[in-house]
Amino acid sequence: MTDQSAAARRISELRQAIDRANHQYYIEDAPELPDAEYDRLFRELQALERDHPELLTPDSPTQRVGSEPASSLTKHPHLRPMLSLANAFSPEELTAWEERNARLNPDVRTGGYAAEIKIDGAAICLTYRHGRLVVGATRGNGTIGEDVTANLRTIPDVPLVLRGSDHPALMEVRGEVYFPIAAFRKLNRRREAEGEPPFANPRNAAAGSLRQLDPATTRSRRLRMFAFHVEVVEGEPPARTHHEMLEVLAGWGFPVETHRRRFPDLAAVQAAIPEYERLIGTLPFEADGIVVKVDRRDLQEDLGIVGGREPRWAIARKFAPEVAVTRLNEIRINVGRTGALNPYAVLEPVEVGGVTVSSATLHNEDQIAQKDIREGDYVEIMRAGEVIPQVIGPLRDQRTGAERPFAPPTECPACGQPVVRPPDEVMRYCVNAGCPGRIFEAIVHFAGRDAMDIRGLGAERVRQLLDAGLIRDVSDLYRLRVDELVALDRFADQSAGQLVAAIADSTHRPLALLLFGLGIRHVGKNVAQLLARRFGTLAALRAADQDTIGEVPGIGPTIAAAVVEFFGAAANADLVDRLVAAGVATEEPNVAPRGDALAGKAYVLTGTLPTLSRTDAAALIENAGGRVTGSVSKKTDAVVAGADAGSKLDKARELGIEIIDEAELLRRVGREA
Repeated sequence: MTDQSAAARRISELRQAIDRANHQYYIEDAPELPDAEYDRLFRELQALERDHPELLTPDSPTQRVGSEPASSLTKHPHLRPMLSLANAFSPEELTAWEERNARLNPDVRTGGYAAEIKIDGAAICLTYRHGRLVVGATRGNGTIGEDVTANLRTIPDVPLVLRGSDHPALMEVRGEVYFPIAAFRKLNRRREAEGEPPFANPRNAAAGSLRQLDPATTRSRRLRMFAFHVEVVEGEPPARTHHEMLEVLAGWGFPVETHRRRFPDLAAVQAAIPEYERLIGTLPFEADGIVVKVDRRDLQEDLGIVGGREPRWAIARKFAPEVAVTRLNEIRINVGRTGALNPYAVLEPVEVGGVTVSSATLHNEDQIAQKDIREGDYVEIMRAGEVIPQVIGPLRDQRTGAERPFAPPTECPACGQPVVRPPDEVMRYCVNAGCPGRIFEAIVHFAGRDAMDIRGLGAERVRQLLDAGLIRDVSDLYRLRVDELVALDRFADQSAGQLVAAIADSTHRPLALLLFGLGIRHVGKNVAQLLARRFGTLAALRAADQDTIGEVPGIGPTIAAAVVEFFGAAANADLVDRLVAAGVATEEPNVAPRGDALAGKAYVLTGTLPTLSRTDAAALIENAGGRVTGSVSKKTDAVVAGADAGSKLDKARELGIEIIDEAELLRRVGREA
């Protein structure tokens, strides 16, 4: 194998891993890859692409700012792109950054630097016109975010009207929404008491809180915000340096992190790094380093941007995450609600970041094999603000030879039935629908806040009801009686009555929540909403075949097959019938209106549209009676083309297919552009 082919294969592997991590981080708000591991993979990819420029492609993660925004909130295009930062992990890398800039403009060596704490939260963009907040948005993909103005208005730190009168006519103020550590821990204690899973970390919780559809939920989370940058669109910048701009922001009424400093040169910045490292652990919010910026704004403009992704004039000087070393005694398996066998590490208790850790996630068997983690190993554990600790890897030089490689189970540890590993998946599954492990997790999930929201029915209560023989699956919940519950420990007449009432109240939940609560494989909250809005009733969905389900925008063949398989299984069909008999709602009140403006027409989507996501555009076409296909042919009626359209646009021109833009699509379906 040639060096180039080996590099191409490794580049492909790295891009897939980074894209998957970006999706988990930005779209699902559920990151699995530790920050340190992500940084390592990203830097390896950058190095390979630098050594093999012929392999660099526009769709590489190194050429992107972030991931596509989710589709459940209104899109908002930023007036100026929100860029990401390059990282430096050592004094040498920080010096190399200055040297690269000095080759472009030697004045950076003497122009001074501004440094500020790198807050670990969710980036936001606040648009002000004549000093009044008009819109607030998430970062999204750096070009288009999600409009979360109503949620941001619930954060007291966000000024609705700016102080003073010297602000530009139109500008975007960039900042970071964060979760104070004390408030985050309080929220997780409450979630655990209610039987809900804790949030993984403050950053994840902050991002998820911003994207709530109900602003009251965001308000209850007690989020905070720091401002750190201004993009002037109309008017003149009111400061010549970044440090001065931070002072202006504070004067306008924005909270600005207090540990900001100006340094005359990079040597002074380097000398202050140890002080900043000691400071990080004492802050009331999560942070993982500092941001160093060329102070003079004229030098910033002169240095510009690298590849449309990173400003040359700013860099994140990241600090090492908190780690500890302990022995991994055993690798155990937890059976999830879908039957997924999730490996986790049982550790000798060790303190990491002020918390005693005795277990940590191992993600899946492929990661265990890749890192060569064995039972009996001494391993590094990383927390770095994470509630769910991560195993970084083993200390191979401390092995004695008694360590035991992990042997993936061939039988389910909860029921003893054979397990399977589907092709192209990293998880093994127990396929026994009656598995005790699956049943427990399935009931906990069904009762969770994001599903049927049965208050008071947490994991401990579910275990108690199962052990008492009062329930065997979720349908049995609807037959529980107060007199049965009061006979159990920790139940009184009031608590028993409240639980029965909460269960009865859950029968009014919309179809989307029921579908999510059923735990159908590959059907998360967004997919459940798409299915419910498309089919309207449970009966219609159950009667649909795989091709019909697969035609729903955003679904695809894998999800469609999982849905058909679920409803086709006799045990699941019986369970659903019993839920229907118990009175659970089977209709979706938010069914998308359907028309016939595009009846019988076949459309193809290509490129990035100005305001519509691919899923939104496809839904418009389908709801107007048309259908969306993946490729251009003579049977295609029109191609909807956006920016950076590719080969589909060329094919349409070759075949003489009509090409329209987003505005024309909106006109055809009866919506104003």
